[in-house]
Amino acid sequence: MKSLAILGASGHGKVIADTAEVCGWDNIVFFDDEWPTIHSNGPWVIEGDSQHLLQRRSEFNGVLVAIGNNKVRHARLMELTSAGASLATLVHPGATVSRYAELGLGSVVFAGAVINAGVRIGLGAIINTACSVDHDCILGEAVHISPGARLAGGVGVGDRSWIGIGAAVRQLIKIGDDVVVGACAAVVRNVPDGVTVIGVPAAPIKI
Repeated sequence: MKSLAILGASGHGKVIADTAEVCGWDNIVFFDDEWPTIHSNGPWVIEGDSQHLLQRRSEFNGVLVAIGNNKVRHARLMELTSAGASLATLVHPGATVSRYAELGLGSVVFAGAVINAGVRIGLGAIINTACSVDHDCILGEAVHISPGARLAGGVGVGDRSWIGIGAAVRQLIKIGDDVVVGACAAVVRNVPDGVTVIGVPAAPIKI
C-alpha cells in the first residue's frame, strides 16, 4: 500500500488527493492546523495538525503540501525536508510532460497541463489545470502557474512567483522572485522581484 500525507485540507488539497488516487496512491490522509475543528476534506480524513504530520512522517511513502500561498508552502516544504520527510511528486495521467523536462520534488502537475522539452521546475511547484510551460522555461521553487496560463519558450520564473489564471508570458521574459502576475495579464517585459503586474500589456500596480 502506498500512503500519502497531504498538509492543508483545502480545495487545492482535494484536487491533489483526487490526482493522487488516479496515480495509484492507495491511502491518502490529510493534516491541517484547523484540526480538530475540522475532521475531513471531502471524502478524505484529517488525522491531525502539522505537528502530528512531523511526528508521523515516517509512516508515509510521500508527503505533499496543499497550501496555495507560495511563501507559506515554501516554508512548510523546507520544514518537512529538514525533518527528513519524503516529498512526493504527482503528474496527472491527463497531463503531457516531456521526458526531457525536470520536475522538482513536492511538485504537482494537474490534468491538461503541458510541459515541454528542456523545462526545469523547482521544489514544490503547482502546475495547474490546462496551463502550458513551453520549451526551456526555468521555474524556481514554490512557483504557481495557474489554470489556463501560458508561458512561451525560454521564460524564467523566480521563487514563489504566481502566474495568474489565463495570463500569457512572451518568450524569453524573466520574472523575478515573489512576483504576482494578475489574471489574463500579458507579460511582454521583464518583471523585477516583488512586483505585482496586471493588464495588457502587464504593468506594475501603482500604490
